[in-house]
Amino acid sequence: MENHFDLIVIGAGPGGYVAAIKAAKLGLNTAVVEAREVGGTCLNRGCIPAKAMIHAATLYEEMKDSEKFGVFAENVHFDYEKIVSYKEDTTAQLVGGVEGLFKGNGVTLLRGKGVLHAEKEVHVTDQEGNVSVYQADNVILAMGSKPVSLRIPGMDLDHVISSDELFQLREQPESLAIIGGGVIGVEFANAFSYLGTKVSIIEGMSHILPNMDREISQNLKMILKKRGVDIVNNAMVQSVEESEDGLTVHFIQKEEEQAVTAQYVLCSVGRRPNTDDVFAEDAMPDMERGRILVDEHFQSSIPGVYAIGDCIIGMQLAHTASAQGIAVAEHLAGHTPSIDLDVVPGCVYTNPEIATVGLTEDDAKAEGHDVVVGKFIMSSNGKSLISKEDRGFIKIVASAGDHRILGAQMMCARATDMISELAVAISNKQTAEALLKAIRPHPTYNEGVGEALEEVIGEAIHIMPRKKKRK
Repeated sequence: MENHFDLIVIGAGPGGYVAAIKAAKLGLNTAVVEAREVGGTCLNRGCIPAKAMIHAATLYEEMKDSEKFGVFAENVHFDYEKIVSYKEDTTAQLVGGVEGLFKGNGVTLLRGKGVLHAEKEVHVTDQEGNVSVYQADNVILAMGSKPVSLRIPGMDLDHVISSDELFQLREQPESLAIIGGGVIGVEFANAFSYLGTKVSIIEGMSHILPNMDREISQNLKMILKKRGVDIVNNAMVQSVEESEDGLTVHFIQKEEEQAVTAQYVLCSVGRRPNTDDVFAEDAMPDMERGRILVDEHFQSSIPGVYAIGDCIIGMQLAHTASAQGIAVAEHLAGHTPSIDLDVVPGCVYTNPEIATVGLTEDDAKAEGHDVVVGKFIMSSNGKSLISKEDRGFIKIVASAGDHRILGAQMMCARATDMISELAVAISNKQTAEALLKAIRPHPTYNEGVGEALEEVIGEAIHIMPRKKKRK
């Protein structure tokens, strides 16, 4: 049948499109349903455009400060419109690449809004309102998520925006109040402060990046404050209202009413799954708070219907969704899973970069592990000195008995690239000694990983010896 597929994927984000291509490579006749641009939030309104803007802003900052390297640049300035164009061109290239991969692998792209009906029937409504009906042996739900808005007065005002809308601005904000000091909030604070925007972060928890290692949070707070970013913690936002100078965010901190005024207010307090209007009444899977419940194979309560990414419970990360998509495709094709889904790196694209994987020292101890920690301060790293990086460190947590790697936290240049080595080590239950068998080139940032590993086994070369405990 022309309208029958082995697999239909609803959603062409990093989870959906990867699942579709993998399934096609494994021999499944596959279709993808997408109402918007392929690539989803990550390529169009998230990871890629955000990192493009961060790169442009960082480059501008480096050029302004190039005199410390003996390089003198006159009249250093930027054109915000051109930064936006560069961001959009980058996104367009990747979107075109995904569409090309669909064609190259024989994946059918169905343009329109997909709705799941009983018996794994998918109805696709195009822009003109025409409905086409398709049948599948299996369905993967990969609809992603969208920004959450606070339920407080004033969130519907003009210039109160989400991260999606921030990317659509054609003008640089003169000032920006960010509600939420998580990953999205601190990344935008980093980028826009470099461009000269007056930035404030209002965070409800006791520290920014509340889900990460406390030392990382404290160091980043100091760095951002040094760059002129105002950070308020333990602040409960009450309302947003128009004022003569823009928008005023009212919040309570330490039982006192306070306020911050800015041209724009960015709400970055999380995301919620795109599970509205996706299911017919006779095809509703079991759900919890809008998220689809799945088993160990990512199968929902409906046999043959799977769900991955932001629409299920778990980490809301592009690479997590992609890995889950591959896992489902392999399962459907009868293959053994090729990816360890329990080891997921987390990255923050500030300057310096932040990356974590596995257990923190506190987490490891809470789980009953006897641990040893190797820590290297990157100010002693040759490459860091050459590039005059801000303060940073690499910390590796290992089992005290056999030095098996349990986790790693990095805050330094190229952290988001280097964390993969530690993720591989954790997945393969490797020890510090095993990782130290490889020679790391000099001078590189990666030498810091080697130094931290040497500290784990108590044999670090470029770290002062530990003081022996008195008996």
